[in-house]
Amino acid sequence: MFKLSPVLFLLLIISSCNDKVDSQSDDNNYTPTPPPASISYNLLGTHPHDTSSFTEGLQWYEGSIYESTGNKGFSKLLKINPGSGKTEKELKLADEYFGEGLTVLRDTIYQMTWQEKVVLVYDAKTFKQIKTLTNDNEGWGMTTDSTYLIVTDGSSNLYYRDPSTFRLIKTVGVTDNNGPVSNINELEYVDGFIYANLWNTNYIVKIDPNTGNVVGRVDLSGILEQAVKETPDPNRGNVLNGIAYNPETKTFLVTGKNWPVMFEMKF
Repeated sequence: MFKLSPVLFLLLIISSCNDKVDSQSDDNNYTPTPPPASISYNLLGTHPHDTSSFTEGLQWYEGSIYESTGNKGFSKLLKINPGSGKTEKELKLADEYFGEGLTVLRDTIYQMTWQEKVVLVYDAKTFKQIKTLTNDNEGWGMTTDSTYLIVTDGSSNLYYRDPSTFRLIKTVGVTDNNGPVSNINELEYVDGFIYANLWNTNYIVKIDPNTGNVVGRVDLSGILEQAVKETPDPNRGNVLNGIAYNPETKTFLVTGKNWPVMFEMKF
């Protein structure tokens, strides 16, 4: 039978103790991800919203609201007066397109479609179509950091894309203390953070785009019921969706699909 020498036996014991110490040290250094902070809001007022608009994208730009609406045969690009809620300019999409998120970058409107893998590009002043781009994923939400287009496809990812070609630049995974956060939809980039609707929920989350961490969450449960007696049926998809930020007043406009009002608020 093989026998260990006393010296070798002692070395094995020391090595085992060191492994346990290292393991305990790693455990002690582990810092769990904190849950997102609860973000409160001050409701400042409401503005009319067309109940025929199945809101997919909302953007404040040079004193007007630009909106992309969905559903095939009913999808539109709209320019809206924020005070009256009346449409000042309208472009109906071809019937084969289901309009999705939009953003405005350097006087150019980018409007995604859902499953058609087409991004429609327009002159913001005239609504004249400039070109189309190809999207290799589904189109959900879109915003811009003034350099790239940032888009979602319903997963837990943010995709940074070149505005000239829609080429993928990088992907950022979004997580909170429970892991990946899916169903990220409509987006708004504000002061270095991204605010996002989580589809089919009453939450807007605040994302650090450098890390993908959700650092805050706004709960807007019951907000529509507080404003109007008859509310759209959420079981038909008429859920919270649409975030626009007015940099002059530092307020957010928030609405939903087929909602009768837009809410002006500060977070």
